[in-house]
Amino acid sequence: MNDLNQLLLKFDLKQNYKNDDFYVNKSNFFAYSLIEKWPKWEKNILNVHGEKYSGKTHLSNIFQKKYKAYKIKAKDFNNEVLREFKIFENLILDDFDENIDEKLMYTLFNVADQDNKYILINSLIPINEFKFKLTDFISRAKNCIFAKIDKPDDELMFAILLKNFSDRQIKVEKKLIDFIIKHIDRSYGKIYEFVYKLDEISLKKKKSIDFKIIKEALKV
Repeated sequence: MNDLNQLLLKFDLKQNYKNDDFYVNKSNFFAYSLIEKWPKWEKNILNVHGEKYSGKTHLSNIFQKKYKAYKIKAKDFNNEVLREFKIFENLILDDFDENIDEKLMYTLFNVADQDNKYILINSLIPINEFKFKLTDFISRAKNCIFAKIDKPDDELMFAILLKNFSDRQIKVEKKLIDFIIKHIDRSYGKIYEFVYKLDEISLKKKKSIDFKIIKEALKV
């Protein structure tokens, strides 16, 4: 992280890195600000949604560490978890989808309201857009705070690329990163796939990153 911090300082981005390298900008600011302002939420349930690799789990890890939340994968939610929730103030359900016990979730939401507890739910789409069957839960799933993490803008793409290069100890000039941003799909998943491919090509060729290798990885 020392190399990354030096690069961030050089490119005037350091001030935006917070809480274990979560980069805050307009694409994710609303979700991040809600994590920071807990427990001053308008409702007890917050649903952070966005595409894969957009930082939802990272945000929930910040929430867990900061507020001592009980965190589980949504697929592991059961009656035992519901009982354990009674001794916690916050619960995080990560990777939420429609393969969930709706009656149990409805009970969980009621417990949160009655006991003034809080739930953070991470999902790819808003939970009120899932095709649930239980009428009561469908209605209840609409009564949440919804925070979307938008597609990355140029600034966030630069930060994500920079961090991934640093994590892999890859040195890339700023002009090369600017070129990548202009030619890569504006998707968190595509960014991670690209960095993996770029590193793979560079290692196979035993060459440092240059325009030729970048174009090969981008297929342009």
